[in-house]
Amino acid sequence: MTSARTPMVAGNWKMNFDHLEATAFVQRFAKNLRSRHFDFSRCEVALFPSFTSLRSVQVLVESEKLRIKYGAQTVSVTTQGAFTGDVSADMIAHLGCSYVIVGHSERRKYHPEDDANIVDQVRAVLAAGMQPILCVGESLEERRKGIELDFAVGQVHDVTRDLSDEEAAKLIIAYEPVWAIGTGMVATPQSAQDAAQAFREHLRATFNEHVAQAVRVLYGGSVSSKNAVELITEPDVDGFLIGGAALDVDELTRVCTLTLATTSSHK
Repeated sequence: MTSARTPMVAGNWKMNFDHLEATAFVQRFAKNLRSRHFDFSRCEVALFPSFTSLRSVQVLVESEKLRIKYGAQTVSVTTQGAFTGDVSADMIAHLGCSYVIVGHSERRKYHPEDDANIVDQVRAVLAAGMQPILCVGESLEERRKGIELDFAVGQVHDVTRDLSDEEAAKLIIAYEPVWAIGTGMVATPQSAQDAAQAFREHLRATFNEHVAQAVRVLYGGSVSSKNAVELITEPDVDGFLIGGAALDVDELTRVCTLTLATTSSHK
């Protein structure tokens, strides 16, 4: 990771925690980081609650002047109107969100969201002044065929091909091999690095060197304090998008502190 890219630890709570539990978590998490004199200028920390908890998290963060950032787990492609159940990017932005997760494998699988929909989500997030965290990654089937990098880079290409240089530079890419999400299986540090490097090379060829160096690449898939150090040491891995471990406030604290300490000493 270059010095120009600030490492990031993002906790995706998925469909967990009501607004009271979310508030309690953030309070304890902030206390943990404060007791460790955590330097937020050198490692960014973001949480992704459910829609019902966003307002509560906003109030707490603003009232306590916390430096923890937060965002939404998905977004509608529409701005307003008769779309029951949808939440627009402007609504999310007005809650003080900095980021929106786009194209998570669970959204692709269960709803489902296709490439065209994901492109529109990215554009909606950017238009509302937030940054999209674009999730890509292969299934076990693609991995067995040996096409995992081509597949993941193809997902990035499908979303970014019509973006301007300025828009592309605002992306964050989260490489989450589907076979590693919630399974306890983790990509090797070299596999994570190979994917991150492939994304960066694609961005360099499609856009320019500035975009390639500006975009942060996170790794997700059974990340914990046991494997965070060896993963974040890789030069093109800029942090993590964490699921299960983000539900344990002490474990998430450990990942954050390890990420900060490792990147401060190695990168």
